[in-house]
Amino acid sequence: MADGLSHELRFPPQKDYRQSSTHEYSENFTDVHSRGHHPLASKVTSILSTSYADTDIKDALEILDKQGLANTPVTRRQLRYDIQKEVIESNGQIIEEFGHVAEQLKNIGVTIKSLNKECNELKNHIITAYNETSSVLEEASVLLDQKHQVEVKELLLRAFYDHFFISDDDISVLTSNATSVNDEFFVIFSRAKKIQKDCEILLGTENQRLGLEIMEQISKNIENAFQKLYRWIQREFRYLNLENPQITSSIRRALRVLAERPSLFQSSLDFFADARESTLSDSFYSALSGTSVTGERDPSIVKPIELAAHDPLRYVGDMLAWTHSTTVSEREALEVLFISDGIEIAKSIQAGRQSEPWNQIYDDDGDSCKFDGIKALNQLVDRDFNGVARILRQRIGQLIHSHEETIIAYKIVNLLNFYRVTFSKLLDHSSVLVSSLSTLEESAMGQFKILIRDHVANLQADSQVAPANFGAPEFLYDGLKQLTAIMKTYETSFASIESREVDFQPILDDAFDPFMGRCEELAKDLQVPIDSIFYTNCLLAAKKTLSLFDFTKQRLAMIQKKIDLNVTSLAEYQYSYLRNLSGLDSILQDISSIPESENDLREVLPSLESLKPNSIEKASKTLDDFLTSALIDAREKLCYLQDSSLVREITEEVVEKFCVDFEQLEQKLVAIDESVYYDTSVVNAKPLRTIFPRTTNEIRVLLS
Repeated sequence: MADGLSHELRFPPQKDYRQSSTHEYSENFTDVHSRGHHPLASKVTSILSTSYADTDIKDALEILDKQGLANTPVTRRQLRYDIQKEVIESNGQIIEEFGHVAEQLKNIGVTIKSLNKECNELKNHIITAYNETSSVLEEASVLLDQKHQVEVKELLLRAFYDHFFISDDDISVLTSNATSVNDEFFVIFSRAKKIQKDCEILLGTENQRLGLEIMEQISKNIENAFQKLYRWIQREFRYLNLENPQITSSIRRALRVLAERPSLFQSSLDFFADARESTLSDSFYSALSGTSVTGERDPSIVKPIELAAHDPLRYVGDMLAWTHSTTVSEREALEVLFISDGIEIAKSIQAGRQSEPWNQIYDDDGDSCKFDGIKALNQLVDRDFNGVARILRQRIGQLIHSHEETIIAYKIVNLLNFYRVTFSKLLDHSSVLVSSLSTLEESAMGQFKILIRDHVANLQADSQVAPANFGAPEFLYDGLKQLTAIMKTYETSFASIESREVDFQPILDDAFDPFMGRCEELAKDLQVPIDSIFYTNCLLAAKKTLSLFDFTKQRLAMIQKKIDLNVTSLAEYQYSYLRNLSGLDSILQDISSIPESENDLREVLPSLESLKPNSIEKASKTLDDFLTSALIDAREKLCYLQDSSLVREITEEVVEKFCVDFEQLEQKLVAIDESVYYDTSVVNAKPLRTIFPRTTNEIRVLLS
């Protein structure tokens, strides 16, 4: 309808109205304003200045649209009156409604008056009742306050009782031997310990009586609990499966708690050690004999150790192997207690020492000793094996002194050394087992040395002579064979690389030096050069044996020095032999004293008989005869030397030295020929080189 109304009124398009129309009307009415104010112009101006975006205009247009009016001239003329009529009618309805509201307000006013009257009456009743009950309320308030205070005191007293007192049932669990030690016992025990500690707060108050009474009672209960725990642990240890001593969690926890009383804790360990010592001794006896202490057959022992008693080495090895295996099992079982729970035990023992200062142990510096779990474990395991160690000392000691074979004796020494080192790593060095094995090792070593000395004494008592081939004697080969077996055994020992050579020196002193000394004595009874050849053969045999092992280097060096001395002696003998056999010894001695100057030479030559032509001619013939078999004869002298390389070395050295001397002789003869001694005035004089034509090169060829 609004669109139709706009069409009938011929309004310009909305998009041009604000711009072109407004501009047009404003221009048309400019003159009007200029001529004076006109009512119609003012109204038009007001309409044109109204914005269609105004909310009120929009609402008015919407209401007008809802009226359903037709755009006719009549309607346009009556529109204002119709609207005013509707406004008047609406105002009349509103006035009528407000009349009803005024009537209701009158009724409400009456009701409020009635309520105010009743409220005043109630207020009067309340004031009267308050005045009558105020004393009762005050008394009730006081009673309520007193009740609250009593309730608070009751709560405090109940909390105090629950905290500082233990029920009779709990005391029975804590101290009665009729009940077992279980988790409930430890819970109650922990609570009792806490109560004992908290009593220190009560002792700090002015009235200490209550604190002292509670402290006395709870301390008594705690001590009874410790005694119960001690007796329970002893019973558990008594019936514990000692063949497989796996410490249960209850026993471990009990020992941790009992450690707060070091005396009871140590007594429990002593009881356990005594029980284990007895059981392990019985088990060792059964392993040895196959029967129990009472003589009953043990079906778990298939092959008793004593069946190998005919073989000393195996017998000792089986006993030590059983001991080692059992020690490892024992230690592993007890490690659960002393290693995993060691810190808790140490804390408990430290707390217990404060409560038992008279039982404290002090070290050398005067400080209180701290608990060492590993040390305590080693000590307990060591005590467990006291009986086994005693049996080992007895059995092995008897075997050592009853056996007289040298090699077996030393193998037993090495076996004892092996297990001593093994047990030293497993236990403490001061343990009974390690000490027992050290004693047995020393005893076995002493027996070994005695057997060696007896063997050497028997050797010295026998009349020994050098073999026909002047090689190493039979007794030396026997001694070296025995020494080889000893060194092979020692090679497998646990001796460190740095100390093994030093540690083996005493063995060489007893098992090697006496044989070599006897060979040296035999060599002294022989003639030169057989004495050096024989002794060198003995030294070579010893060197061959000792060179197989790396812990005899020092002794090998000593042997090599002796070999070198004997080789030098043989070389000197061979050199002297060549000079004498060649007929040149006297000549070589004389030329060594001939001076170099010509004048001195003229003075000395007449006095040297060996350098006269006749002597030189004779020496030349002797040399020719010597050279035909010189090398063969020289080697024949060393035919008994069993090292061909040494024979060749000595021969080459001697030949070279002889050739050097011959070269000097040749030079001296040339010098003599050139001297003035053989001048032209001498009749029938011949040069010495003509009489003695051999050259150094010829000698080298013939002796090579």
